[in-house]
Amino acid sequence: MMKARILLSAALFAITTGAFAASGDAGAGKKKSAPCAACHGESGVSVSPEFPNLAGQYADYIETALKHYQNGKRKNPIMAAQVKDLSPKDMMDLAAYFSSLHTLAVKH
Repeated sequence: MMKARILLSAALFAITTGAFAASGDAGAGKKKSAPCAACHGESGVSVSPEFPNLAGQYADYIETALKHYQNGKRKNPIMAAQVKDLSPKDMMDLAAYFSSLHTLAVKH
């Protein structure tokens, strides 16, 4: 019984350690987000309805979208140029930053 608990604890530790290792750094993402502000706003809230708000989006959504712009699955020449030199870590950091921001609240 004790051996099973130790194995279970070790497995849980390994899983959670991997999850934390794969996450981005919001502080680093904030520093890397300067070029994004022109269209998506300094706080991730777009300056125009033409551009999506990034504040409050799920990190995995943002990261996937960036990867798709980079590999051509999403077609947008402006975004393709913006992401062409981003590393996977850059994308994780940007995703962590924008997902940590609060979006605008809509009141009815």
